[in-house]
Amino acid sequence: MNNLIVLNQNDNVGVSQFIIPEKTKIEGHDLSTIDPIPFGHKVCLKSINKGDPIIKYDQIIGFALDNIRPGEHVHSHNLEFREFKRDFKVTNKKNIINEKADTFFNGILRDNGDVATRNYIGIVSTVNCSATVTKMIVERIKYSNILKDYPNIDGIVPITHSTGCGMNTESEGMQIFQRTIDGFKNHPNFSHVFVIGLGCECAQVSLFDESLKKHNRIHFLTIQDEGGTKKIVEKVLSQIKNLLAEANKVKRTSQSVNHLTLALQCGGSDGYSGITANPALGVAADLLVKKGGSSILSETPEIYGAEHLLINRANSQETADKLIKRIEWWKNYTSINNSSMDNNPAPGNKKGGLTTILEKSLGAVAKGGNSILQDVLMYAEPLKNKGFNFMDSPGYDPVSVTGQVASGANVICFTTGRGSCFGCKPVPSLKLSTNSAMYEKMSEDMDINCGTIAEGEEKIEEVGQKIFELIVNTASGNKSKSEINGYGDEEFNPWQVGVVM
Repeated sequence: MNNLIVLNQNDNVGVSQFIIPEKTKIEGHDLSTIDPIPFGHKVCLKSINKGDPIIKYDQIIGFALDNIRPGEHVHSHNLEFREFKRDFKVTNKKNIINEKADTFFNGILRDNGDVATRNYIGIVSTVNCSATVTKMIVERIKYSNILKDYPNIDGIVPITHSTGCGMNTESEGMQIFQRTIDGFKNHPNFSHVFVIGLGCECAQVSLFDESLKKHNRIHFLTIQDEGGTKKIVEKVLSQIKNLLAEANKVKRTSQSVNHLTLALQCGGSDGYSGITANPALGVAADLLVKKGGSSILSETPEIYGAEHLLINRANSQETADKLIKRIEWWKNYTSINNSSMDNNPAPGNKKGGLTTILEKSLGAVAKGGNSILQDVLMYAEPLKNKGFNFMDSPGYDPVSVTGQVASGANVICFTTGRGSCFGCKPVPSLKLSTNSAMYEKMSEDMDINCGTIAEGEEKIEEVGQKIFELIVNTASGNKSKSEINGYGDEEFNPWQVGVVM
């Protein structure tokens, strides 16, 4: 009951598996606790002098504010964030990918060759001013219960937000917004999409009409052109009713998992995130990549302090330079806004045992497994290279996932130690618990318990295999807990960058 998790022989802290009272002998170590140690928090293993680095994962997670004795609780009161040089070396590695299709899921093959994991109809607002109309249309469809006669349609999804106007049309913010809307309206998990604008906004529907040359399943309308609220609602409702039979005319067929793109996400992290769920998800992500599929890691502020580990895995100096450039952008961005990269750990993260962004990032990058980094994408930039990719985004989970889905993710795995609840239609989202206590408390929201790793009941590789199998089954149509609970209609949240005019 008083064991510690020590991740590397060079570490000078261990992680508690239970609440440990003060003056308790620690099994396997020649020390007793000096302070009470909360669940998932750090205990000093050997004397640390003031100013010395504190080591976890055989990596620096911060520096001692005071002399720290063996058995002391190590956290915000005696550990500080400080910049330091991180070494990396690019060696032009290449992935070993099995191009032969040997694992399959039941997917939906679209006319253009894309493969879907779900079959929704989408109503996408280009501006906040059309959000109410968008929701009106969706509510009318749901209230009529007409979809019950079309069992192959998973539902109708409103894509609403608070932006789309009051912005420089040539700005980086507008480019990000355009990529995000484009990514959703072209997503294969939508059989048909209605893009609804007001008519006078900055995000004119003409920004998105390039897709008309590619698809006949996307329809553009504006409230002003159609003559007001009632007329556009009735028109879209009529058009939807006319296409329901076509949207329903889909069949799941055997498709290679090389058509799957997995969004790797974590939220409400705790001291176990980098020990259980994140490395297990990394194993699953590596399995998918080896079979020709793709994965997308994101949340740039949450790789800070661990970026050298990703750069060491870059396939080229060009890819490494892309990541370095995004890190520099974030350092400047936080600086000009009177902030710091270490402002990222939330109160819940710290309560769960995480102290600095360095510690949080070292656990977060484990979700990416060990695959070679193929490319670094801008936010919502379409995926170009198969394999493991990184996408620039904030650490705020809904914003980050929105960008990953816009980039092409068709399955999401979301690890959590505190109990985050999340969904992101039209893509299914799986929730992975880092510890058993939270899993048992919120079992109706969690799909897999990875806490068994810390308890010695399962190995990381075994849980990773279970996650991979669940990804395949979910992509085949099995509902996730988030879908069963109805999450996903409100989580679309594009990254807003720049001046609101």
